[in-house]
Amino acid sequence: MTPKSIGRFVVMDPGVCHGKPTFRGTRILVSDVLEQIADGMDWQTIIEEWHGSISEEAIAEALRLAREALVRHAPKLEPKSMRP
Repeated sequence: MTPKSIGRFVVMDPGVCHGKPTFRGTRILVSDVLEQIADGMDWQTIIEEWHGSISEEAIAEALRLAREALVRHAPKLEPKSMRP
């Protein structure tokens, strides 16, 4: 598998973090940043925690991509008890 751009800031590279989505040019996992957002952390604090290695634009892109993935795959995630 070769490196794949998912967006302007998010990439998947098998040579970096086992191919999990990271921010371009870093080893920062998108999932770690999404978890920080879910925990209520302010974006500026997140940027500071990662020493400025990611930007607000990068965080916004990660959120958009996560939303798109959820909307696209939501039917697969629906509990069996809720299916007709």
